[in-house]
This record gives sequence, C-alpha cells and structure tokens, in this order.
Amino acid sequence: MRITRRKVLRGAAGFGATVVFGRAWAATEMDLGDLRITTLSDGHLQLPESFLIGDLPQDEARAILDAAGVAAGGYEPPCNVTLLRSGEDVVLFDAGAGSTFMQSTGRLPEALAALDLSPDDITHVVFTHGHPDHLWGAIDDFDEPLFVNARHLIGRIERDYWVDPETPETIGAERQSFAAGAARRIELLADRLETFEDGDEVLPGVVARASFGHTPGHMSFEIGGGQALVAGDAIGNAHLAFARPEWPMPADQDPEKAARTRLALLQDLAERGVPLIGFHLPAGGMGSVKKNGDGYAFVPGR
Repeated sequence: MRITRRKVLRGAAGFGATVVFGRAWAATEMDLGDLRITTLSDGHLQLPESFLIGDLPQDEARAILDAAGVAAGGYEPPCNVTLLRSGEDVVLFDAGAGSTFMQSTGRLPEALAALDLSPDDITHVVFTHGHPDHLWGAIDDFDEPLFVNARHLIGRIERDYWVDPETPETIGAERQSFAAGAARRIELLADRLETFEDGDEVLPGVVARASFGHTPGHMSFEIGGGQALVAGDAIGNAHLAFARPEWPMPADQDPEKAARTRLALLQDLAERGVPLIGFHLPAGGMGSVKKNGDGYAFVPGR
C-alpha cells in the first residue's frame, strides 16, 4: 500500500501579462493493487468549539485540542470525499454538501474537474450516512440528481431513519434541518436510491460494515478485501476521538453507542494495521491508527 499526495493545478492565462490562477487541489491517493483510492476536498465545515467539547471534561479536552493545534473558539474540519476507481467503476463514498449547507463546502465538482472527471463520469455513489455534508451534494441547484449516470446506495436502516415522520420530532431542535434536508433529498432521488444491509458486498470488493452511533444507520466500508476502511464519521476527528475514544462526543446522535463503535474500530484498525480513510481527518483523511498510551493516534500517510 502506497499513499501519495499531489497537487492538481487549474489556471487560466488572462489577456496580455495578466494571469489568473485557479484553485490548487491537493489529491491524496492510495494504490491497492488494481484499485486506486483518491480523496477529494469538498471544502471544510465551520463549527463552534462546543461542537467538539460539549459536556466533556473541559480542561482535559482543551489540553488535547491545544496539543493538536486546534485554536480556541472554533473548529474547521476538512471534508474528504473518497473516490474509488476499479476497472470501469468510478465510485464516490458520499456526495459532499452541495451549495446550500455552508459557504465553505460544496467544492466537490471543482475537485472532480481537477482530475478531468465530471459528475457524469461517476458510476456509483455510496453513502455512509445522511448528514448534510455527506448527502446533500447528491442533488443539484435545480432539484435534480447531480450524478445522473450513477447508482446511489445507502444502508436500509439509515434510509428508513431519515424518511420516518417521527424523526424531526425526536432528533432535537439543533438537527431538525438535517432531518428535513435528508428526507427531501431521499425523496428527490426516488427509485435511484438502493439500500443494503450490514455485511453486504455493495460492489465488487466493497463490503458494508455497520458503525452505528454517529447516526442510527451509519455505515463504514471495507475496501479490497479489508485492505482499507472508509469510515465516514464513525471516527470524527484526529484528536479527541483518538486520545479519548471512550468519551461520548457531542457531534454524535447517540454518543454512547458511537463511543463503543469508535473504540472497537480503532482497536481493530490498530491491531490489523489497516489504513483508515476518515471524512473529517487531516492530510486528505488517509493514514493509520497506532496505539498511544491509553488511547490511539492518527498517523497521516502511512
């Protein structure tokens, strides 16, 4: 397994001596035999510090964040969409946030273009869960599916949760817009959206692995016979989630269940030496898990 990071430049020369440079995209890649995995940036979130710490032990949490270089007052985690190329399959794990969630997100179409790909080239979109930064980008500004040639797949439990009419009443006021947005986009996808179960091989070499807690039906995916794990938000950051995986994190819808899931995943990944790909992890989200005292550490690019 080899992980590389390269910059893909897109620029345009203006009239005369004026040069206008476009955005520089950094693509992190991993080769697994005939499989190539690339993470693409959809931008980043802009979150308050309370989203990280909540009711956790303030002093200890702040010390971990300080050591990780996370400044007080706010948090801007990256959004890494995973692209898998295998034969004729061009697969996205999650679809980004689209243009209506946060101004700092919705960059996936530009990132694809930097690799000379368009939404029309995508053959499959596989969702880890239904939160805005993972699902909303599947629908364009005209309420049409963006990836018109793609099969769309989501775990059945996750799909059923977001379309349940009781969800907006039980999810909590701060997440009610998540419920409305997910239900609307699932309705717009209609019969394009297929479901699967834990343990299903959703595509050749891609096996669904239940990682419930962040959302009720969150799924991770073993790639290439267990050569890598696309973890979505089951391991949501590279500091608190690794140093204190047993803590109930405020970002999770079921914090206690998510903590049990996270601890089991980290233990398994560290013992097996399997590369991890996380949606909100740094350095393109690719790295390995190492035991570190009573907790774990994320080691990018190894």
